[in-house]
Amino acid sequence: MANDSQSRTARRKQMNSSKKGKSGSKFKKIMMILITIGLVLFIGVGSLFAYYISTAPALDESQLSDPFSSKVYDMNDNLITDLAGAERRTKVTYNDLPPVLVDAVIATEDSRFFSHMGIDFKRILAAVWANITGGFGAEGASTITQQVVKKSFLTDKKTLERKVQEQYLAIKLDQDYSKERILEMYLNKIYYGSGAYGVSEAAKTYFGVDELKKLTLPQAALLAGLPQRPSGYDPTKHPDLAKKRMNTVLSLMVQHGKISQKEADKAKKTKIEDLLVKQNKEKDTPYKAFIDRVEKEVKQKMDGADIYKDGLKIYTTLDPKAQQIVQQSLSNEGPISWPDENLQSGIAVTDTQTGAIRAIGGGRNYKEGNYNFGTDIKRQPGSTFKPITAYGPAIQNEKWSTYHQINDEEIDINGYKPENYNGQHYGWVSARYALSRSLNVPAVKTLNEIGLDRSKKFAEGLGINFKDDTIRLSDAIGGSGTGVSPLQMSATYAAFGNEGVYNEPYSVRKVEVNGESHSLKPEPHSAMNSYTAYMITSMLKTVMSEGTGTSANISGLPVAGKTGTTNRDASGGSTVTPDSWFDGYTTNYSVSIWTGYSDPDENLTSGMQGIPKQLFKNVMSQISEGKDTKDFTKPDTVKWVGVEKGSNPAKLPSDYTPDSQIVKELFHVDNMPSEVSNQFQKLNPVESLSAKYNEDSGSIQVKWDYPDKEGVSFRVTVSVDGRDQRELTTTKDKSLDVSMIQPGSTYEFTVTAVSDDDSAESSDPASVSVDLPGEEENPDEGQNPDEGQNPDEGQNPDEGQNPDEGQNPDEGQNPDEGQNPDEGQNPDEGDGQGGENNENDSSNNSDNGSNDGSNQNNSNSNSTEQNSDEAA
Repeated sequence: MANDSQSRTARRKQMNSSKKGKSGSKFKKIMMILITIGLVLFIGVGSLFAYYISTAPALDESQLSDPFSSKVYDMNDNLITDLAGAERRTKVTYNDLPPVLVDAVIATEDSRFFSHMGIDFKRILAAVWANITGGFGAEGASTITQQVVKKSFLTDKKTLERKVQEQYLAIKLDQDYSKERILEMYLNKIYYGSGAYGVSEAAKTYFGVDELKKLTLPQAALLAGLPQRPSGYDPTKHPDLAKKRMNTVLSLMVQHGKISQKEADKAKKTKIEDLLVKQNKEKDTPYKAFIDRVEKEVKQKMDGADIYKDGLKIYTTLDPKAQQIVQQSLSNEGPISWPDENLQSGIAVTDTQTGAIRAIGGGRNYKEGNYNFGTDIKRQPGSTFKPITAYGPAIQNEKWSTYHQINDEEIDINGYKPENYNGQHYGWVSARYALSRSLNVPAVKTLNEIGLDRSKKFAEGLGINFKDDTIRLSDAIGGSGTGVSPLQMSATYAAFGNEGVYNEPYSVRKVEVNGESHSLKPEPHSAMNSYTAYMITSMLKTVMSEGTGTSANISGLPVAGKTGTTNRDASGGSTVTPDSWFDGYTTNYSVSIWTGYSDPDENLTSGMQGIPKQLFKNVMSQISEGKDTKDFTKPDTVKWVGVEKGSNPAKLPSDYTPDSQIVKELFHVDNMPSEVSNQFQKLNPVESLSAKYNEDSGSIQVKWDYPDKEGVSFRVTVSVDGRDQRELTTTKDKSLDVSMIQPGSTYEFTVTAVSDDDSAESSDPASVSVDLPGEEENPDEGQNPDEGQNPDEGQNPDEGQNPDEGQNPDEGQNPDEGQNPDEGQNPDEGDGQGGENNENDSSNNSDNGSNDGSNQNNSNSNSTEQNSDEAA
């Protein structure tokens, strides 16, 4: 029994031991499972986090920089608009931020900003606890650095992936950029309500503060509190809530040692209403057609820069007064009674001397982004091409006079048969008459004689690009298919008024980017000699005074201009007049105007064809008001010559009766006529010209005599030591003191009598020289600059002119003066429609070419210009 009992006890111990063993083994298994699960979760979460990190976007610096609106300034550096894109911003740097604003933002948004590594672990733990107790997303822990990352690269979705990527990128951003740079990014990015992005725009919107350093403590506190709820705390809509938020910020600033309690209490007494300025309602961008040109120019010249995003300072050439005049002229309240809503017009105004664009009329009721009829169209120029492709090249290359004779007759050049507007011909006419009356045949004959190559080179120097890079005979009358815009033609014609110097038109003078200035002004170049420019200008002044442009003429203003219209075959076999032009200029402004329909198959009636002249007169007269508009300067290489009619009747029309009438025409000094009228002889030269050195004043005294005569001035030039002459002055006086002289040099002075009336002659020059003593010499010893001087000695007033030398006895005739080759044809009436100008260039199938003697065919091109141009 004892053994059995011992045996049972042993078995129970063994069983208990076995149970304990099984229990221990089970615990170990559970622990192992938990550890394994923990490891798997850790690896899984780590892998997931690693995946999130690996798929995080790169820190692209371009995305860290936000789009900033550009400031646009006019020709006088006055701000005209702030170009806001989708978001209105003004960029600031850390140096622009006052300490009071930095302190307010740091205390409110991220008190440990300058010490943490981009993320704040204390804030993270607090946020975790809040999310556990209040649900995921109950509280965030984003630092300023994290907010920059989120706004630059991530979405606002509250997901684990976004939070992991945000913290990872925040650490990287903190490593790659300084704290100051990150704070600068933040304050430029965040939205403050009322359409204001960035702290600078917010300060201007709410307080009218342009410089952040002028912010007061209450203003800074209000701005620092807005980003949390821009709409809810908007002080203009919710002043009470804004005041509570401002007070909270002030308390936080006290808590973090940024200000004293006394300062906070004082600031809290401020009324929100006292801080605010009245907000301006958002206005449309002014001067839209001009700004559209600015946008294209900046993008083209500055490697794709965007004026709506890149925060540029753009200094333009805009004249606000001229732009307003142009816009008003194209409006329904302007001078034109528009026949319908679809008729369009484009205008360009440039500075004659510089090419600076002063105004652009993009079209009637132009809106931003519309098709710009002032800059973008490519329409045939009609007869406005005649000075560019025919007469300009002829004067430039062959020194034609304005009196050069051209036989207006029927012609057939390899099948090309141009016609005048009325199908009539006038026989021998001068170049001046042919251009002023816009005759087609003389222009085509001129281009044919000068040659296509020389004409093309001349026109290209004026900014003209020919269709297919090919010039044709029909380009003499603007009918080959080559297209131009008002802006292009405005710059081209300006060169005639700028003594032959061409300036590419430009709307932007310079652009400042981050304080660095970039000039966008193009360089000018000489497109022709000054004699060519002046002679063409003189002929175009005749267009205004007695030719096809009389209704555009402006009394008292020295102005030149040219009309032009085009004809073309339309669909259905009809002929339409799709384009009407007027290009004109003074020494101050060049204005080009086109009128037509968007559809080139739509026809302009005769009444519509006069609109460009009406617009030109309205615009040019208004922009010239109050301006000193000087007349065009005649170069010394050009002479006014009186030619006696009737000296060679063989070149005149058969119905012309010779008489003794004298006509005035311009000739190059190398191509003078054979017969000169006594009525236009040279002025008498000055007399008793002397030059004497005055030791006491250290100047040279130049004196001369001249018989008293009204309307005469004296042009004085000087040459030092035989160098080229330079002009000193033109004066009414008969003496001149010249100071700032060089001892030991020889000064030669030349005085020429010139008429104040541009139509008269100048005298032969009179010259005198004086030798100045050196530094050690006695200036009076052995020198008498007056002794033995005879101002007329060696002078021959006729010298350099031999009326018979090398002259064609036929040249110098003007069959136009004193007769009317149009007798019975009044260019101001002609079409029987109330004297309306109906100048038409017909260029049917003119793309078939022209004749330069090398198998170019214009057989299908008929070009006619009706110059019954007036009273519209």
